[in-house]
Amino acid sequence: MSSEAKVQAGASTDIVMLIYPGMTALDMVAPQLVFSNLPNARVHLVWKNLEAVACDTGFAILPTATLAGCPQRPTVLFVPGSKGATWALMQDQEVLAFLRRCGAAADWVTSVCTGSLLLAAAGLLQGYCATSHWGVRELLAEMGAMPCDARVVEDRNRLTGGGVTAGMDFALTLAARLYDEPFARILQLLIEYDPQPPFGPGHPRHVDAAVLQSASALYSEEVALAAHAARAAGQVLISGESPRSAS
Repeated sequence: MSSEAKVQAGASTDIVMLIYPGMTALDMVAPQLVFSNLPNARVHLVWKNLEAVACDTGFAILPTATLAGCPQRPTVLFVPGSKGATWALMQDQEVLAFLRRCGAAADWVTSVCTGSLLLAAAGLLQGYCATSHWGVRELLAEMGAMPCDARVVEDRNRLTGGGVTAGMDFALTLAARLYDEPFARILQLLIEYDPQPPFGPGHPRHVDAAVLQSASALYSEEVALAAHAARAAGQVLISGESPRSAS
């Protein structure tokens, strides 16, 4: 059955989006805008409880379901990123268990920015190509994933986006997979997604050495913390305590 036929038949699409204290709001909000405009989509913002979740920039988002109460066999499992908040969750057994359980049943396992490190810590990216924020992308290898320097990476049913603003590219790509490309193109036009960075592309390949050095210095402490969390998670996966999930 084509995606259009599925929509016409009234089939629903359950999209489970993990949210958590300290997350980077734009990682989640940009994809949520696209997802909420998909026909018959039901978007679930999930956390351990229903209390407001404070993002890293200070405002709060209300969960719509708990980890236990959300759909356990969703069409899409999505994880946003952050800085320190992500590294902490990479050792949170309740969250990791949820991701393993939900990810094993989901049609698509997805992330933006450092959310891919959290998926990797749960064992969901072993043997898959994936991307993340440029500052920590190579750490995916510590947990059995294959880092790829691209804004959006698709490997079978894993779809990962790069840092922060890549969430819009990621979401439109997934919209084309869930529905079809013509509809994704319409959405892209309706939200007027026509990026024109005022200072040129914001990627290490396209900036001068001084800018890259300054940005790397500002992020160095976080990279060190991320490396520690990734190595610890990798050791757990190697020991066999976490199940490997692939499809």
